[in-house]
Amino acid sequence: MSLLTALTTGTAGLQANSTELSVVGDNIANANTIGFKAGRAAFQDQLMQQLIGVNGGGQVGLGARLQAIQRIITQGALTTTGLATDLALDGPGFFVLKGDHGGINGQFYTRAGQFTVDRDGFLTNLEGLRVQGYPNSATGQAIGGLGDLQVGTATAAALPTGNITLRANLNADAAVQTFDPTSPTTTSNFSSTTTIYDSLGKQHTVDVYWNKSAAGTWEFHAMADGGGLNGGTAGVPTEIATGTLDFDTNGKLVSVNQSSNFDPLGATTPQAITFNMGDPTGVNNGTGLAGVTQFASPSATTFTGQDGAPFGALTSVQINNRGEVMGAFTNGTTRVLGQVAVADFEASDRLQRNGGNLLTETLDSGQPTIGAPAEGGRASIVAGALEQSNVDLAGEFVRMIAAQRGFQANSKTITTADSLLQELMQLKR
Repeated sequence: MSLLTALTTGTAGLQANSTELSVVGDNIANANTIGFKAGRAAFQDQLMQQLIGVNGGGQVGLGARLQAIQRIITQGALTTTGLATDLALDGPGFFVLKGDHGGINGQFYTRAGQFTVDRDGFLTNLEGLRVQGYPNSATGQAIGGLGDLQVGTATAAALPTGNITLRANLNADAAVQTFDPTSPTTTSNFSSTTTIYDSLGKQHTVDVYWNKSAAGTWEFHAMADGGGLNGGTAGVPTEIATGTLDFDTNGKLVSVNQSSNFDPLGATTPQAITFNMGDPTGVNNGTGLAGVTQFASPSATTFTGQDGAPFGALTSVQINNRGEVMGAFTNGTTRVLGQVAVADFEASDRLQRNGGNLLTETLDSGQPTIGAPAEGGRASIVAGALEQSNVDLAGEFVRMIAAQRGFQANSKTITTADSLLQELMQLKR
C-alpha cells in the first residue's frame, strides 16, 4: 500500500537526516581538535518496486539510506606554537605511533603532532604512545629500521683534538731569535694561546711561541703544562709540537714542516696533532695568504680553532623539515639523534578511527608506505607548529540547517501519511 510506503519513506528520511546531524555535530565538536579531519555523510536512494502499467508504469522509491561516512583528508591550517617537539605535517601522510590505546597494543597513525619527551627520553604523544622513526647511533649514523625514537638521554662523547687551525701575521721586521724551551717568553718574538682536548675530554692549555730563525723563516713551538703529560712536571712547560714556516719575499707562506709529541696523562697516547697554518703556494695551487703570513705589520693572531670537545650533556633538540632530530650539547657540538617517520596510504580516507586522534589501517585503506618526510610524495615536517582541524564551521552550519529542514519535512511526510491512514480506517467503520 502506498500510504505504508510513505511511512517507511519518511522514517528512512528521518534516519538519514538524523545521521547527517550526528556527523555535523561531531565535526563541530572537533573544530578545535588538533589534526582532526572532518567527516561527510554520503547517502543513496532505496528502490522498493517497479510499477507496470499501460502508460509504461514507473518506479517507487523507499527513501534514502546511509552509504558511507567519508573522511575528508585535506590540509588543516598550521599554527605556530614555538615548542620544539610540536610537529605539523605539511602535505599527505601521518605520524606513526606505537603503544597501548584502549587495551589494544599496536601501531597507530595520527596527524596530531602534540609530542613530548617522557622520563625515559622517548618522543611520545600526550597519551604516552611512542613516536616511530629511524634512530641514530652516538656518532650520528643510522643504526637500523623503524623503531622508537629516544632523544632525551643522548650524550656527546669527548672528542680528542686532531687539528688546530691558526690564522696570524708574523712581523717581517722582527729580529732573529734562538728559542730556548726553558725560557720561552724571552726567546720568542710572539705567542698565542689555544685550548685542546685529549681522548678523555680533559682540557689542555697550549701556548704557541713563534721565533724568527732567519730571514723568511719562522719556528713555532707548542707547549703545555707538564702536569697533564706523561713524564712531565706540573708547572713546567713541555713541548708537544714544533715546526718551521718559510715565506717568500711577498710575505706569502711557501711551506710548513711540523711534528707533534702530545702524550696526555691517562688518555690515549700518542695523540697526533696537526697545525693548519694555511695554504702554502707550493701545494695544490695555494695562495699562501689564507693562513699565516709575513708582512711588515705587528704580529697578531686573527683566528684560532680546533676540532676537539669535552664530554657534553643534551641541552635542547630541534627538528628540521626532513624530520631530523638535531641535538645540541653543552660542549657546543650538535648531531642528528634520529629521524621522524611519516606514513602514507593509497586510500587515507578509509582509515579507521580509534579515538584519541588515532587511526588504524584497514583492508580498504591499503598498507602504509613508511619513510622519511619530504620524500616519495610524503609530507614535510614543520617544527614548532600544529595542524588545526580542517572543519569549516560556516559550511557545517549550512549543512546543519539543511539537515534540520530535511528532518522536519520527513516528519511532515509521516504525519500526513498517518492522518490519511486514520481517515481510511474511519471509512471502514
